[in-house]
Parts: sequence; structure tokens; C-alpha cells
Amino acid sequence: MMRSILLHCCCGPCTTYVVKWLRDHDHEVTGFWYNPNVHPFTEHQKRLESMEALAKQMSLPLIIADGYEMVDYFRAVVGREGDRCPECYRLRMDRTARAARKKGFDTFSTTLLISPYQNQELIREIGERAGRENGVEFYYRDFRDGFRESQRVSGELSLYHQRYCGCLYSEVDRLKEDRLKETISLQAGTGEGQAPALRC
Repeated sequence: MMRSILLHCCCGPCTTYVVKWLRDHDHEVTGFWYNPNVHPFTEHQKRLESMEALAKQMSLPLIIADGYEMVDYFRAVVGREGDRCPECYRLRMDRTARAARKKGFDTFSTTLLISPYQNQELIREIGERAGRENGVEFYYRDFRDGFRESQRVSGELSLYHQRYCGCLYSEVDRLKEDRLKETISLQAGTGEGQAPALRC
């Protein structure tokens, strides 16, 4: 029996595989864009434009949440920057669950579950809690087996590939990591090294 699912989409590349898998397993998928954690605004817009382009190519209905709400993100993580991810997950799962209930979806989920860089069990715990609090089921599946495929397909579709998770803190971490790799490669006499792959 086909079930309707509201899928929180963190970016276009991660969405490719997840939507295909859900459709192949009898889900009627609608995308949901709400990512106030993505900074700066220009980066947020690049990712949103990529998501809109993918939605058009995949004939995927896409709901875009009103407003950017960057301030809500910073209010949630200030003072706990070193452990910011749980608050980030909570913001996005709560908003998705509320939208799913309001619009009458059977269930909701997130493309974050495809990323090897995210905390799978924590996302599941927070998603299920948001589901209970809002009276709508959180659909859990570990999609990480499709991560490489999502990179391949999104490359073929020429989607924008981000180089850091989203927030300014993760961008700083990425820049430090790039600088360290560059220093090591220069010391080894191998040049400046390679640019990092898609990071989500």
C-alpha cells in the first residue's frame, strides 16, 4: 500500500538516492526544504537552487518553508557550539514533523540519514521524538549504502556539491582541515592535494 511521506531534504545530492529508494518501495514522496543551519545566506541559496533544479528533474513536489530563520538556529546552539548537532537535528525534525501533521502526510523522514558524516542513531532518536510529540510517524532507514550512488548521480546531473555540512562552525572546521592537508602535502612534496568530496 502506497504511503505519503514528507521528506526533509538537506541538499540536492543527498536527495537523489533517497527519493528513488522510497519511490521504489511504494512511497509517495514530497520534499520539504527547511535548513536554517546553512550559512551564509548565499550558500543557503545555492543549495536551495540545486534542490529546486533536482525537484524539477525528478518531478518531485517540493514544499519550501517560509523564512530563513538563521537566528533561531544560533539561539539554539549558542553556548553549546561543541555539541551543536543535536539542536540542529531537533530544529529541522520538529519543523518537518509539524508540517507533515498539518498537511496530512502518513509519515516523515530526512535525507540526513544517507550521510556517513551525521550521527545516525541521534537523528533517529530525535526524529522519533518529534514524531511522537506531533502525532505523526518518523520513517527510519539507514540510507548510507546509497551515499556513493548519490554522489555519482548528482555529479551526472551537475548539481551543486557543497564542501561542508552547513553551519559556519562546520565551514571553519573544513577550512582548518583543508589547511592541514595542504601543509602535509606541501611538506611531502606532493603539491596542494585534492579538494574534499561532497560533505553533508
